[in-house]
Amino acid sequence: MLIYHKRCHTGERPFMCETCGKSFASKEYLKHHNRIHTGSKPFKCEVCFRTFAQRNSLYQHIKVHTGERPYCCDQCGKQFTQLNALQRHHRIHTGEKPFMCNACGRTFTD
Repeated sequence: MLIYHKRCHTGERPFMCETCGKSFASKEYLKHHNRIHTGSKPFKCEVCFRTFAQRNSLYQHIKVHTGERPYCCDQCGKQFTQLNALQRHHRIHTGEKPFMCNACGRTFTD
Protein backbone atom coordinates (compact mmCIF):
# COMPACT_ATOMS: atom_id res chain seq x y z
CA MET A 1 0.00 0.00 0.00
CA LEU A 2 2.85 2.41 0.78
CA ILE A 3 4.25 2.09 -2.73
CA TYR A 4 0.87 3.08 -4.20
CA HIS A 5 0.57 5.95 -1.73
CA LYS A 6 4.00 7.29 -2.69
CA ARG A 7 2.85 7.43 -6.30
CA CYS A 8 0.29 10.10 -5.40
CA HIS A 9 3.24 12.34 -4.49
CA THR A 10 5.47 11.43 -7.43
CA GLY A 11 2.72 11.37 -10.04
CA GLU A 12 3.93 7.98 -11.26
CA ARG A 13 1.16 6.05 -13.05
CA PRO A 14 2.69 2.90 -14.55
CA PHE A 15 -0.56 1.04 -15.29
CA MET A 16 -2.11 2.10 -18.59
CA CYS A 17 -5.54 1.30 -19.99
CA GLU A 18 -5.12 -0.45 -23.34
CA THR A 19 -8.46 0.90 -24.55
CA CYS A 20 -8.16 4.65 -23.92
CA GLY A 21 -4.58 5.22 -22.77
CA LYS A 22 -5.44 6.65 -19.35
CA SER A 23 -2.86 5.67 -16.72
CA PHE A 24 -3.19 4.74 -13.05
CA ALA A 25 -1.04 4.39 -9.94
CA SER A 26 -2.19 0.83 -9.17
CA LYS A 27 -3.50 -2.27 -10.92
CA GLU A 28 -6.61 -2.05 -8.74
CA TYR A 29 -7.45 1.45 -9.99
CA LEU A 30 -6.94 0.25 -13.57
CA LYS A 31 -9.24 -2.72 -12.92
CA HIS A 32 -11.97 -0.40 -11.63
CA HIS A 33 -11.50 1.91 -14.62
CA ASN A 34 -11.80 -0.97 -17.11
CA ARG A 35 -15.41 -1.47 -16.01
CA ILE A 36 -16.21 1.72 -17.96
CA HIS A 37 -15.16 -0.02 -21.16
CA THR A 38 -16.54 -3.48 -20.43
CA GLY A 39 -19.84 -2.33 -18.95
CA SER A 40 -19.30 -4.67 -16.00
CA LYS A 41 -21.51 -3.81 -13.01
CA PRO A 42 -20.78 -6.45 -10.36
CA PHE A 43 -22.39 -4.66 -7.40
CA LYS A 44 -26.15 -5.18 -7.07
CA CYS A 45 -28.68 -3.50 -4.79
CA GLU A 46 -30.58 -6.21 -2.93
CA VAL A 47 -33.67 -3.97 -2.66
CA CYS A 48 -34.29 -2.86 -6.25
CA PHE A 49 -31.66 -4.96 -8.09
CA ARG A 50 -30.02 -1.95 -9.77
CA THR A 51 -26.37 -2.69 -10.57
CA PHE A 52 -23.25 -0.55 -10.23
CA ALA A 53 -19.71 -0.61 -11.56
CA GLN A 54 -18.22 0.65 -8.29
CA ARG A 55 -18.89 -0.54 -4.74
CA ASN A 56 -18.99 3.04 -3.44
CA SER A 57 -21.75 3.90 -5.92
CA LEU A 58 -23.82 1.05 -4.49
CA TYR A 59 -23.23 2.34 -0.94
CA GLN A 60 -24.39 5.81 -1.97
CA HIS A 61 -27.45 4.33 -3.71
CA ILE A 62 -28.51 2.28 -0.67
CA LYS A 63 -29.13 5.57 1.17
CA VAL A 64 -32.11 6.08 -1.17
CA HIS A 65 -33.75 3.05 0.43
CA THR A 66 -32.66 3.66 4.04
CA GLY A 67 -33.43 7.38 4.03
CA GLU A 68 -30.01 8.08 5.54
CA ARG A 69 -28.95 11.71 5.05
CA PRO A 70 -25.83 12.19 7.18
CA TYR A 71 -24.82 15.63 5.86
CA CYS A 72 -26.77 18.54 7.32
CA CYS A 73 -26.61 22.23 6.35
CA ASP A 74 -25.69 24.30 9.41
CA GLN A 75 -27.55 27.30 7.94
CA CYS A 76 -31.00 25.87 7.17
CA GLY A 77 -30.99 22.25 8.36
CA LYS A 78 -31.51 20.67 4.94
CA GLN A 79 -30.00 17.17 4.82
CA PHE A 80 -28.11 15.38 2.06
CA THR A 81 -26.91 11.87 1.26
CA GLN A 82 -23.56 13.07 -0.10
CA LEU A 83 -21.02 15.62 1.11
CA ASN A 84 -20.58 17.14 -2.36
CA ALA A 85 -24.33 17.84 -2.53
CA LEU A 86 -24.15 19.70 0.79
CA GLN A 87 -21.14 21.68 -0.44
CA ARG A 88 -23.01 22.63 -3.64
CA HIS A 89 -26.09 23.59 -1.58
CA HIS A 90 -23.98 25.75 0.73
CA ARG A 91 -23.35 28.14 -2.18
CA ILE A 92 -27.00 29.22 -1.92
CA HIS A 93 -26.17 30.75 1.46
CA THR A 94 -22.71 32.12 0.61
CA GLY A 95 -23.53 33.42 -2.87
CA GLU A 96 -20.34 31.80 -4.17
CA LYS A 97 -20.32 31.28 -7.94
CA PRO A 98 -17.02 29.53 -8.70
CA PHE A 99 -17.75 28.56 -12.31
CA MET A 100 -17.34 31.13 -15.07
CA CYS A 101 -18.24 31.06 -18.75
CA ASN A 102 -15.09 31.78 -20.78
CA ALA A 103 -17.12 33.38 -23.56
CA CYS A 104 -19.11 35.99 -21.60
CA GLY A 105 -17.74 35.99 -18.04
CA ARG A 106 -21.07 35.08 -16.43
CA THR A 107 -20.62 33.07 -13.21
CA PHE A 108 -22.56 30.07 -11.90
CA THR A 109 -22.92 28.05 -8.70
CA ASP A 110 -22.41 24.73 -10.52
